[in-house]
Amino acid sequence: MASDRTRLILKTAIYTLLAAGGISAAAGYTVYQVGWYDISASKQHLQLTYSVLEQAMHNSVRHHAKTVVVPSLGDTGQVLRGGALYREHCAQCHGGPGAAPAAHGQSMQPVPGPLVDAADRWKPRELYWITRHGIKMSGMPAWEVRLNDADTWAVVAFLTRLPNLDARAYKEMTAANVTPATDNAPTSAVTSTNATGGGLLRGDAGRGKKILGQYACQSCHKVPGVTGSDVVARRPVIAGRLAPTQDNLIAWIRNPQAIDPRTAMPNMGVTERDALDISAYLLSK
Repeated sequence: MASDRTRLILKTAIYTLLAAGGISAAAGYTVYQVGWYDISASKQHLQLTYSVLEQAMHNSVRHHAKTVVVPSLGDTGQVLRGGALYREHCAQCHGGPGAAPAAHGQSMQPVPGPLVDAADRWKPRELYWITRHGIKMSGMPAWEVRLNDADTWAVVAFLTRLPNLDARAYKEMTAANVTPATDNAPTSAVTSTNATGGGLLRGDAGRGKKILGQYACQSCHKVPGVTGSDVVARRPVIAGRLAPTQDNLIAWIRNPQAIDPRTAMPNMGVTERDALDISAYLLSK
């Protein structure tokens, strides 16, 4: 008798949980489908939503940054270069001592946090990981294409000094001119065959797939294997006139106006190495 009653209670609890889950799923789908959830950046997240996402971000960064090896930091030249790079790439959203973020940084949701105390909240390896890889579902971009490894560590070195700077010192330490750094690391040959019928492709297709997203290619093009909107699909020719060879595609990616002055495709400042790897991926699909 007792065991029958226990089974009945257990069965009732299971059915209740399943019913509650079904109702919750139906309610969530209704909100999703009807569009009741307000995605506007003019309305803040609920505090619970913000806190959960913030904690999840902290946990993720600490987990993924565990294997990062920190080099020697603090050389004066390194810190000054990091300050100049911070001014060029970070201050617009994060501001600095005595310097407010730009208008778009102030209006983002979630709001980019100030970095004046970042070194007190994050370890150097974590600051490096965030700078290099960015944060999904926020305005924090990944800088691994535009900042080489030395420059990324230079920014981290500057961030370790930031908590001790007043407005005057901050202005002085971010005043240097920034000269672009080059990354001439070799790329490996791709072993896949060109989808258009050619031979082996030059460049690193795996790297190309990863970095084309940092040039926002998928914002205008439907790229196979890359998450993005269904917008402009792949075309059989380049600019309506050129055969899709790797050399033609590289030329088009790097300077589209040189091939078609009337094209709406902008010059994205893609480096030679990056264009090579992106072309290797696109032509391997």
